[in-house]
Amino acid sequence: MKKTKIENIETILWDRWLLLKIFCEDGTVGIGEGGVHGWQRPTQTMINTMSDYLIGKDPSLIEHHFQWLYRSSHFMGSVVQGALSAIDIALWDIKGKRLSVPIYDLIAGKTRDKVRCYMHVYGDTLDDLVEDSLEKVKKGFTAIRFSPYSSEFFKHKSLSEWIEDAVKRVGAVKEAVGNDIDLCIEIHRQMNPAESISLGKRLEKFSPFFYEDPMLPDSPSSMKEIKDHCNIPIATGERFTSIFDFQQLLELNATDYIRPDLCLASGISGCKKISAMAEAKHIKVIPHNPLSPISTAACVQLDASIPNFALQEYTGESESPKKDLIINPIKLDNGYLIVPDEVGLGITINEESLKTPENPKILDTPLGYDGSVQDR
Repeated sequence: MKKTKIENIETILWDRWLLLKIFCEDGTVGIGEGGVHGWQRPTQTMINTMSDYLIGKDPSLIEHHFQWLYRSSHFMGSVVQGALSAIDIALWDIKGKRLSVPIYDLIAGKTRDKVRCYMHVYGDTLDDLVEDSLEKVKKGFTAIRFSPYSSEFFKHKSLSEWIEDAVKRVGAVKEAVGNDIDLCIEIHRQMNPAESISLGKRLEKFSPFFYEDPMLPDSPSSMKEIKDHCNIPIATGERFTSIFDFQQLLELNATDYIRPDLCLASGISGCKKISAMAEAKHIKVIPHNPLSPISTAACVQLDASIPNFALQEYTGESESPKKDLIINPIKLDNGYLIVPDEVGLGITINEESLKTPENPKILDTPLGYDGSVQDR
Protein backbone atom coordinates (compact mmCIF):
# COMPACT_ATOMS: atom_id res chain seq x y z
CA MET A 1 0.00 0.00 0.00
CA LYS A 2 1.42 3.37 -1.02
CA LYS A 3 1.83 5.93 1.70
CA THR A 4 -0.32 9.03 1.87
CA LYS A 5 -0.54 12.08 4.10
CA ILE A 6 -3.34 13.87 5.91
CA GLU A 7 -4.27 16.85 3.78
CA ASN A 8 -7.18 18.50 5.57
CA ILE A 9 -9.49 18.12 8.59
CA GLU A 10 -13.09 19.31 8.73
CA THR A 11 -15.41 19.43 11.73
CA ILE A 12 -19.18 19.67 11.45
CA LEU A 13 -21.75 20.51 14.14
CA TRP A 14 -24.78 18.53 13.03
CA ASP A 15 -27.91 18.24 15.17
CA ARG A 16 -26.66 16.94 18.58
CA TRP A 17 -23.37 15.59 17.25
CA LEU A 18 -19.86 16.69 16.38
CA LEU A 19 -18.73 14.97 13.19
CA LEU A 20 -15.23 14.83 11.77
CA LYS A 21 -13.83 14.26 8.28
CA ILE A 22 -10.12 13.65 7.69
CA PHE A 23 -9.02 14.02 4.07
CA CYS A 24 -5.91 12.29 2.70
CA GLU A 25 -3.82 13.20 -0.34
CA ASP A 26 -4.85 9.99 -2.10
CA GLY A 27 -8.54 10.91 -1.86
CA THR A 28 -9.42 8.70 1.12
CA VAL A 29 -11.78 10.35 3.60
CA GLY A 30 -12.18 9.08 7.15
CA ILE A 31 -15.30 9.72 9.22
CA GLY A 32 -15.33 10.17 12.99
CA GLU A 33 -17.45 11.51 15.84
CA GLY A 34 -16.48 12.88 19.22
CA GLY A 35 -17.58 14.70 22.32
CA VAL A 36 -20.69 14.70 24.44
CA HIS A 37 -24.13 16.17 23.88
CA GLY A 38 -24.33 19.89 24.60
CA TRP A 39 -20.56 20.44 24.76
CA GLN A 40 -19.52 19.84 21.17
CA ARG A 41 -18.16 23.32 20.53
CA PRO A 42 -15.20 23.08 22.95
CA THR A 43 -14.39 19.66 21.48
CA GLN A 44 -14.57 21.14 17.97
CA THR A 45 -12.07 23.83 19.03
CA MET A 46 -9.77 21.15 20.45
CA ILE A 47 -9.84 19.18 17.18
CA ASN A 48 -9.05 22.34 15.24
CA THR A 49 -6.10 22.94 17.58
CA MET A 50 -4.85 19.38 17.08
CA SER A 51 -5.16 19.70 13.31
CA ASP A 52 -1.93 21.70 13.10
CA TYR A 53 -0.06 18.61 14.25
CA LEU A 54 -1.97 16.13 12.09
CA ILE A 55 -1.77 17.90 8.71
CA GLY A 56 1.01 16.31 6.66
CA LYS A 57 1.26 13.21 8.85
CA ASP A 58 0.91 9.56 7.84
CA PRO A 59 -2.67 8.55 8.84
CA SER A 60 -1.67 4.94 9.47
CA LEU A 61 0.29 5.77 12.65
CA ILE A 62 -2.84 5.80 14.80
CA GLU A 63 -1.34 4.93 18.19
CA HIS A 64 1.65 7.22 17.68
CA HIS A 65 -0.59 10.20 16.89
CA PHE A 66 -2.78 9.45 19.91
CA GLN A 67 0.21 9.32 22.23
CA TRP A 68 1.68 12.55 20.87
CA LEU A 69 -1.55 14.50 21.18
CA TYR A 70 -2.49 13.01 24.56
CA ARG A 71 0.91 13.69 26.09
CA SER A 72 1.65 17.05 24.50
CA SER A 73 -0.33 19.14 27.00
CA HIS A 74 -1.17 19.32 30.70
CA PHE A 75 -4.82 19.79 29.73
CA MET A 76 -6.74 16.50 30.08
CA GLY A 77 -10.35 15.34 30.41
CA SER A 78 -13.47 15.06 28.30
CA VAL A 79 -12.74 17.84 25.79
CA VAL A 80 -9.32 16.41 24.93
CA GLN A 81 -10.57 12.83 24.95
CA GLY A 82 -13.62 13.66 22.84
CA ALA A 83 -11.34 15.20 20.23
CA LEU A 84 -8.91 12.27 20.33
CA SER A 85 -11.80 9.83 20.05
CA ALA A 86 -13.14 11.47 16.89
CA ILE A 87 -9.66 11.49 15.35
CA ASP A 88 -9.03 7.86 16.30
CA ILE A 89 -12.30 6.65 14.76
CA ALA A 90 -11.63 8.58 11.54
CA LEU A 91 -8.06 7.26 11.26
CA TRP A 92 -9.30 3.67 11.64
CA ASP A 93 -11.91 4.39 8.96
CA ILE A 94 -9.10 5.59 6.67
CA LYS A 95 -6.96 2.53 7.35
CA GLY A 96 -9.86 0.17 6.67
CA LYS A 97 -10.73 1.95 3.42
CA ARG A 98 -7.13 2.04 2.21
CA LEU A 99 -6.67 -1.68 2.95
CA SER A 100 -10.18 -2.55 1.65
CA VAL A 101 -11.26 -4.30 4.88
CA PRO A 102 -13.66 -3.56 7.76
CA ILE A 103 -12.06 -2.10 10.86
CA TYR A 104 -12.75 -5.27 12.86
CA ASP A 105 -10.45 -7.17 10.50
CA LEU A 106 -7.63 -4.89 11.64
CA ILE A 107 -8.28 -5.35 15.37
CA ALA A 108 -8.37 -9.15 15.66
CA GLY A 109 -11.21 -10.05 13.29
CA LYS A 110 -14.84 -10.94 13.91
CA THR A 111 -15.95 -12.82 17.00
CA ARG A 112 -19.64 -12.66 15.98
CA ASP A 113 -21.84 -11.99 12.95
CA LYS A 114 -24.51 -9.91 14.66
CA VAL A 115 -24.80 -7.64 17.68
CA ARG A 116 -27.63 -7.92 20.20
CA CYS A 117 -29.16 -4.53 21.00
CA TYR A 118 -31.25 -3.07 23.75
CA MET A 119 -33.82 -0.44 22.83
CA HIS A 120 -34.83 2.61 24.83
CA VAL A 121 -38.46 2.78 25.95
CA TYR A 122 -40.25 5.84 27.30
CA GLY A 123 -43.44 6.94 29.00
CA ASP A 124 -44.20 9.39 31.76
CA THR A 125 -47.39 7.53 32.65
CA LEU A 126 -47.41 3.87 33.57
CA ASP A 127 -49.66 3.02 30.62
CA ASP A 128 -47.42 4.85 28.15
CA LEU A 129 -44.31 3.10 29.47
CA VAL A 130 -45.92 -0.34 29.21
CA GLU A 131 -47.29 0.42 25.74
CA ASP A 132 -43.89 1.52 24.43
CA SER A 133 -42.20 -1.51 26.01
CA LEU A 134 -44.61 -3.89 24.26
CA GLU A 135 -44.14 -2.01 20.99
CA LYS A 136 -40.34 -2.45 21.12
CA VAL A 137 -40.69 -6.13 22.00
CA LYS A 138 -42.99 -6.60 18.99
CA LYS A 139 -40.17 -5.21 16.84
CA GLY A 140 -37.94 -8.05 17.97
CA PHE A 141 -35.89 -6.53 20.78
CA THR A 142 -35.15 -8.94 23.61
CA ALA A 143 -33.74 -6.25 25.92
CA ILE A 144 -35.21 -2.85 26.75
CA ARG A 145 -33.86 0.04 28.81
CA PHE A 146 -35.80 2.65 30.75
CA SER A 147 -35.66 4.94 33.76
CA PRO A 148 -37.77 3.54 36.61
CA TYR A 149 -39.53 6.84 37.22
CA SER A 150 -41.13 9.61 35.21
CA SER A 151 -39.32 12.62 33.75
CA GLU A 152 -40.54 14.63 36.75
CA PHE A 153 -38.81 12.36 39.26
CA PHE A 154 -37.20 15.42 40.84
CA LYS A 155 -40.58 16.57 42.17
CA HIS A 156 -40.88 13.65 44.61
CA LYS A 157 -40.73 15.02 48.14
CA SER A 158 -39.75 11.81 49.91
CA LEU A 159 -37.50 8.84 49.21
CA SER A 160 -40.39 6.47 49.90
CA GLU A 161 -42.55 8.12 47.24
CA TRP A 162 -39.68 8.04 44.74
CA ILE A 163 -38.92 4.37 45.35
CA GLU A 164 -42.57 3.30 45.31
CA ASP A 165 -43.02 4.99 41.94
CA ALA A 166 -39.94 3.21 40.57
CA VAL A 167 -40.93 -0.23 41.87
CA LYS A 168 -44.45 0.14 40.47
CA ARG A 169 -43.16 1.07 37.01
CA VAL A 170 -40.56 -1.70 36.80
CA GLY A 171 -43.11 -4.25 38.04
CA ALA A 172 -45.67 -3.18 35.44
CA VAL A 173 -43.16 -3.51 32.59
CA LYS A 174 -41.94 -6.88 33.86
CA GLU A 175 -45.50 -8.20 34.05
CA ALA A 176 -46.28 -6.91 30.55
CA VAL A 177 -43.23 -8.22 28.68
CA GLY A 178 -42.64 -11.42 30.65
CA ASN A 179 -39.51 -13.24 31.76
CA ASP A 180 -37.99 -13.67 28.29
CA ILE A 181 -37.20 -9.96 27.94
CA ASP A 182 -34.24 -8.43 29.78
CA LEU A 183 -34.93 -5.21 31.66
CA CYS A 184 -32.13 -2.66 31.84
CA ILE A 185 -32.75 -0.08 34.57
CA GLU A 186 -31.19 3.36 34.06
CA ILE A 187 -30.81 5.57 37.15
CA HIS A 188 -28.94 8.37 35.30
CA ARG A 189 -26.79 9.14 38.37
CA GLN A 190 -29.82 10.67 40.08
CA MET A 191 -29.40 8.90 43.43
CA ASN A 192 -26.74 8.75 46.11
CA PRO A 193 -25.42 5.39 47.34
CA ALA A 194 -27.92 5.02 50.21
CA GLU A 195 -30.87 5.82 47.95
CA SER A 196 -29.64 3.47 45.21
CA ILE A 197 -29.17 0.63 47.67
CA SER A 198 -32.71 1.12 49.00
CA LEU A 199 -34.18 1.05 45.50
CA GLY A 200 -31.89 -1.74 44.31
CA LYS A 201 -33.00 -4.08 47.06
CA ARG A 202 -36.64 -3.52 46.08
CA LEU A 203 -35.87 -4.18 42.40
CA GLU A 204 -34.02 -7.46 42.97
CA LYS A 205 -37.23 -9.48 42.61
CA PHE A 206 -37.56 -8.35 38.97
CA SER A 207 -34.07 -9.70 38.06
CA PRO A 208 -32.89 -6.72 35.95
CA PHE A 209 -30.13 -7.36 33.41
CA PHE A 210 -28.30 -4.35 34.78
CA TYR A 211 -28.68 -1.38 37.14
CA GLU A 212 -27.02 1.53 35.34
CA ASP A 213 -25.25 4.51 36.88
CA PRO A 214 -26.87 4.27 40.33
CA MET A 215 -24.76 7.26 41.42
CA LEU A 216 -22.32 9.81 40.03
CA PRO A 217 -19.21 8.07 38.65
CA ASP A 218 -16.80 10.06 40.79
CA SER A 219 -16.19 7.45 43.48
CA PRO A 220 -15.44 3.83 42.49
CA SER A 221 -15.30 2.87 46.17
CA SER A 222 -18.86 4.14 46.71
CA MET A 223 -19.98 2.35 43.55
CA LYS A 224 -18.54 -0.84 45.03
CA GLU A 225 -20.62 -0.25 48.16
CA ILE A 226 -23.78 -0.25 46.03
CA LYS A 227 -22.62 -3.36 44.19
CA ASP A 228 -21.92 -5.16 47.46
CA HIS A 229 -25.36 -4.36 48.91
CA CYS A 230 -27.57 -4.98 45.86
CA ASN A 231 -28.10 -8.32 44.19
CA ILE A 232 -28.37 -6.63 40.78
CA PRO A 233 -25.53 -6.33 38.22
CA ILE A 234 -24.11 -2.79 38.13
CA ALA A 235 -23.26 -1.12 34.79
CA THR A 236 -21.30 2.13 34.61
CA GLY A 237 -18.56 4.01 32.77
CA GLU A 238 -20.22 6.15 30.08
CA ARG A 239 -18.68 9.34 31.51
CA PHE A 240 -15.18 7.90 31.86
CA THR A 241 -12.59 9.24 29.45
CA SER A 242 -9.56 6.94 29.67
CA ILE A 243 -8.22 3.49 30.44
CA PHE A 244 -7.07 4.86 33.79
CA ASP A 245 -10.61 5.67 34.92
CA PHE A 246 -11.69 2.12 34.11
CA GLN A 247 -8.59 0.68 35.75
CA GLN A 248 -9.65 2.07 39.14
CA LEU A 249 -13.19 0.78 38.71
CA LEU A 250 -12.03 -2.71 37.71
CA GLU A 251 -9.36 -2.99 40.38
CA LEU A 252 -11.98 -2.34 43.06
CA ASN A 253 -14.41 -4.86 41.52
CA ALA A 254 -16.94 -2.03 41.61
CA THR A 255 -19.02 -3.01 38.59
CA ASP A 256 -20.41 -6.02 36.73
CA TYR A 257 -20.52 -4.44 33.27
CA ILE A 258 -18.52 -1.55 31.82
CA ARG A 259 -20.00 1.09 29.50
CA PRO A 260 -17.19 2.80 27.55
CA ASP A 261 -18.24 5.50 25.07
CA LEU A 262 -16.20 5.27 21.86
CA CYS A 263 -16.70 9.00 21.23
CA LEU A 264 -15.26 9.90 24.63
CA ALA A 265 -12.98 7.12 25.91
CA SER A 266 -10.21 7.34 23.28
CA GLY A 267 -12.10 5.98 20.30
CA ILE A 268 -11.82 2.47 18.94
CA SER A 269 -8.21 2.13 20.11
CA GLY A 270 -8.96 3.12 23.69
CA CYS A 271 -12.14 1.08 24.01
CA LYS A 272 -10.41 -2.00 22.60
CA LYS A 273 -7.84 -1.68 25.41
CA ILE A 274 -10.56 -1.04 28.01
CA SER A 275 -12.44 -4.14 26.81
CA ALA A 276 -9.30 -6.25 27.20
CA MET A 277 -8.84 -4.96 30.76
CA ALA A 278 -12.42 -5.96 31.52
CA GLU A 279 -11.97 -9.36 29.90
CA ALA A 280 -9.15 -10.09 32.36
CA LYS A 281 -11.68 -9.50 35.17
CA HIS A 282 -14.39 -11.63 33.51
CA ILE A 283 -16.49 -8.52 32.95
CA LYS A 284 -18.51 -7.89 29.79
CA VAL A 285 -18.87 -4.72 27.75
CA ILE A 286 -22.04 -2.73 26.99
CA PRO A 287 -20.82 0.23 24.90
CA HIS A 288 -22.50 3.56 25.52
CA ASN A 289 -23.73 5.10 22.27
CA PRO A 290 -24.17 8.85 21.57
CA LEU A 291 -26.79 7.50 19.16
CA SER A 292 -25.76 8.88 15.80
CA PRO A 293 -25.34 6.43 12.89
CA ILE A 294 -21.60 7.10 12.97
CA SER A 295 -21.18 6.22 16.65
CA THR A 296 -23.39 3.16 16.12
CA ALA A 297 -21.14 2.02 13.28
CA ALA A 298 -18.02 2.50 15.41
CA CYS A 299 -19.60 0.55 18.28
CA VAL A 300 -20.46 -2.37 15.98
CA GLN A 301 -16.83 -2.57 14.79
CA LEU A 302 -15.72 -2.90 18.42
CA ASP A 303 -18.55 -5.26 19.35
CA ALA A 304 -17.63 -7.54 16.46
CA SER A 305 -14.00 -7.80 17.54
CA ILE A 306 -14.17 -8.43 21.30
CA PRO A 307 -15.00 -11.74 23.02
CA ASN A 308 -16.63 -10.13 26.08
CA PHE A 309 -19.38 -8.15 24.37
CA ALA A 310 -22.79 -8.24 26.10
CA LEU A 311 -25.27 -5.70 24.66
CA GLN A 312 -25.30 -2.66 22.40
CA GLU A 313 -27.23 0.52 23.14
CA TYR A 314 -29.44 1.48 20.18
CA THR A 315 -32.40 3.78 19.55
CA GLY A 316 -33.08 3.21 15.87
CA GLU A 317 -32.13 5.23 12.80
CA SER A 318 -35.32 5.28 10.78
CA GLU A 319 -36.43 8.79 11.75
CA SER A 320 -35.09 12.26 10.93
CA PRO A 321 -32.54 13.60 11.38
CA LYS A 322 -30.62 10.34 11.83
CA LYS A 323 -32.04 8.61 8.77
CA ASP A 324 -30.80 11.48 6.59
CA LEU A 325 -27.14 11.23 7.61
CA ILE A 326 -26.15 7.82 6.23
CA ILE A 327 -26.82 6.36 2.79
CA ASN A 328 -26.34 2.74 3.91
CA PRO A 329 -27.16 2.39 7.63
CA ILE A 330 -26.20 -0.84 9.34
CA LYS A 331 -28.97 -3.39 8.94
CA LEU A 332 -31.17 -4.13 11.94
CA ASP A 333 -32.72 -7.60 12.01
CA ASN A 334 -35.11 -8.58 14.80
CA GLY A 335 -33.25 -6.73 17.53
CA TYR A 336 -29.74 -7.41 16.21
CA LEU A 337 -27.42 -5.21 14.17
CA ILE A 338 -25.78 -7.21 11.40
CA VAL A 339 -22.00 -6.79 11.33
CA PRO A 340 -21.27 -5.21 7.92
CA ASP A 341 -18.77 -6.49 5.37
CA GLU A 342 -18.11 -3.05 3.90
CA VAL A 343 -14.69 -1.43 4.36
CA GLY A 344 -13.77 0.89 7.21
CA LEU A 345 -16.72 1.80 9.40
CA GLY A 346 -19.02 0.18 6.85
CA ILE A 347 -21.12 3.31 6.23
CA THR A 348 -21.29 6.18 3.73
CA ILE A 349 -22.17 9.76 4.62
CA ASN A 350 -25.00 11.46 2.75
CA GLU A 351 -23.20 14.66 1.81
CA GLU A 352 -26.47 16.44 1.08
CA SER A 353 -27.53 16.12 4.71
CA LEU A 354 -24.42 17.98 5.86
CA LYS A 355 -25.50 21.13 4.01
CA THR A 356 -28.10 21.91 6.68
CA PRO A 357 -26.33 21.49 10.02
CA GLU A 358 -28.08 22.34 13.26
CA ASN A 359 -26.25 24.09 16.06
CA PRO A 360 -26.40 22.09 19.29
CA LYS A 361 -27.34 23.73 22.55
CA ILE A 362 -26.43 22.94 26.14
CA LEU A 363 -29.00 20.49 27.43
CA ASP A 364 -31.28 21.49 30.29
CA THR A 365 -30.61 20.15 33.77
CA PRO A 366 -33.69 19.71 35.99
CA LEU A 367 -34.16 21.39 39.35
CA GLY A 368 -35.71 19.56 42.29
CA TYR A 369 -38.85 20.54 44.14
CA ASP A 370 -36.63 22.59 46.46
CA GLY A 371 -34.74 24.27 43.62
CA SER A 372 -31.58 22.16 43.90
CA VAL A 373 -29.71 20.93 40.82
CA GLN A 374 -30.35 17.33 39.76
CA ASP A 375 -28.08 15.21 37.59
CA ARG A 376 -29.31 14.54 34.06
